[in-house]
Amino acid sequence: MERVDQAVQGEQVAPQKGTVTQRAIEEIKAMIAEGRLEPGQRLPTERELAVRLGISRSSMREAIRALTVIGVLQARHGSGIYVTQLEAGDLLETFGVVADLSRGPRLVELLEVRRVLESTAAALAAARITDAQLCVVEDHLLAMNATDDPEEILAHDLDFHRAVSAAAGNATMAAMLEGLSSRTFRARVWRGYQEAGAFERTRREHARIHAALKSRDPEAARAAAAAHVGEVEQWLRTQRDSL
Repeated sequence: MERVDQAVQGEQVAPQKGTVTQRAIEEIKAMIAEGRLEPGQRLPTERELAVRLGISRSSMREAIRALTVIGVLQARHGSGIYVTQLEAGDLLETFGVVADLSRGPRLVELLEVRRVLESTAAALAAARITDAQLCVVEDHLLAMNATDDPEEILAHDLDFHRAVSAAAGNATMAAMLEGLSSRTFRARVWRGYQEAGAFERTRREHARIHAALKSRDPEAARAAAAAHVGEVEQWLRTQRDSL
């Protein structure tokens, strides 16, 4: 009986593997945050890290794998594991996966987030856009107006919004929007939306965004972008069970 009690106590105090792995993840993140590991720097070996942190190599391996998946670390064949440059696009790539795989009500949630970000990006762009950047936005607007091919319109729609995001001057926001507006995601929504006869309405909404940018009017740009994404969002609410 005493041995059974000791065994039970041993099970209670033994750390779960997931907990140990999570501690390893947090330790590596702390090393990066505190500057002990810099972007682009090679990690110590798996063995060295395991000894330093007092955990098993298998737990350390899992931690490194998890941080590699989300873009914090990068495996280079024959060279080792490195801290990435920690660019926003690298770390926010998972947004694209979520957008591509989501269905039903989750799609509506993603459009809500995109509406907030797009309107903010448009407002920032109106205050910061250069003449050269404005020309890029206008080129994609003109290209959208010059074709009825859905694929070409989709491509220029993507590039129109990318150009606005770039003009906002916030790389993190642009990366988030890029993920939430992946081509696969937009194609799924766009196909049904355009079948509802929204070509001309979409062109008008893009023209309003461009006009607000050209006037350097942040509030007008915010309102135009919010209305544009909001139209798609409202349509999606009626279609969410079929997408």
